[in-house]
Amino acid sequence: MLRLIKRNYFLLISIFLILYFSFNLVSGERGLFSYIEKKELMSNLKKEEKSLTSKITDMDHKNSLLSTNLDLDYVETLIRERFLFGKEGETIYIIKNDEN
Repeated sequence: MLRLIKRNYFLLISIFLILYFSFNLVSGERGLFSYIEKKELMSNLKKEEKSLTSKITDMDHKNSLLSTNLDLDYVETLIRERFLFGKEGETIYIIKNDEN
């Protein structure tokens, strides 16, 4: 038995190395399965990046529409409509202070 192993030593080592490298090629940390999984993860991250970029540009556009000169009557109308503040048909009195 020992003589048979010594005679086929090169063959046994070669088979072991081929099995080892083929196993790591397919299922190792940097193997084929890991590569496919990371590629799928990368495509999902790119989609998410595009989505976030579009949201940022949308927010930048909305932010650029804001102004320092607000129309307070329009803002009050929006608050009343959106938050149902006040009743329909009520009279609104605007009191201006002339303390300029």
